[in-house]
Amino acid sequence: MRMPVGRPSLRSFLPYEQPAAVPHDGLVAHFLGTSSVLFSDGETSLLTDGFVTRPGLLRVAVGRIAPDRSLVRAAVDRLRVRNLAAVVCAHSHYDHALDAPVWVLETGAELVGSQSTANIGRGMGVPESSLRVVADGNTVSYGRFDLTFVDSVHSPGDHCPGTVDGPLVPPARARAWKTGTAYSVLVAHPAGRVLLHASANFRPGALRGWHADVVYLGIGSLGKQPPEFLRAYWDEVVVATGARRVVLVHWDDFFVGLHRPLRPLPYFMDDLEVTMRRLLPLADRDGVDVAMPVTWQPSAPLAGLV
Repeated sequence: MRMPVGRPSLRSFLPYEQPAAVPHDGLVAHFLGTSSVLFSDGETSLLTDGFVTRPGLLRVAVGRIAPDRSLVRAAVDRLRVRNLAAVVCAHSHYDHALDAPVWVLETGAELVGSQSTANIGRGMGVPESSLRVVADGNTVSYGRFDLTFVDSVHSPGDHCPGTVDGPLVPPARARAWKTGTAYSVLVAHPAGRVLLHASANFRPGALRGWHADVVYLGIGSLGKQPPEFLRAYWDEVVVATGARRVVLVHWDDFFVGLHRPLRPLPYFMDDLEVTMRRLLPLADRDGVDVAMPVTWQPSAPLAGLV
């Protein structure tokens, strides 16, 4: 009998591990767990979320949380981040927006997202000149990157719906980091096009007409959804954009620090084995490569596609 506090093993998914990048003049990505990814073309870098504090489950459930600035500084140093232009929050829950203002304060980047994300930045002392609020259909540019924001929805079972309506000063309850607006973010670059889709849900038809070579696809909670939901999600995000590679994100247990190897969420929260059992046949059907990223390791998400 499977224990609900148990979790799947990653052993059977090792064949899908994303290989390390070799030096090239295209786009390099570093995965930091959940949906945090650092992209760089050698001249400009962009970061999604940047969630590295990862407070434990007990503190999240009953205590107050705050970003750990020393962990952000350590990540900046480890990744040798020197040219960070923007930190983009997919939405404003703590596992996306808790540390984002610290990255901005440490590097001089802009904080980009909804008004809720901006209020999280204000609570941490991010100056107004470093806040950029975007809306559905907006495109912003940094170096050779063009980022287009498409309104999306959070995965089913949003525990912290609503907006952050004033500066959020940590430490605070985890539920204070409310959703705000959830985005899909299309990153266009001369090397290719990448869609960042952090939450496992969709707005029907929202991504039709948009093209991506690669989708960073959030799969958290899919193991608890009906099979037809996953099929619709795949069709509305992957098939609709014509992507030829999917990089799976937001599957890891984000209550465990990044000093330890990533592991899936426990069964009572999700079931990665069920998700993969349903997702891989769809990828085979559509000729889509599936990759699981490795923390800290550089990868070339567009390699072999363009």
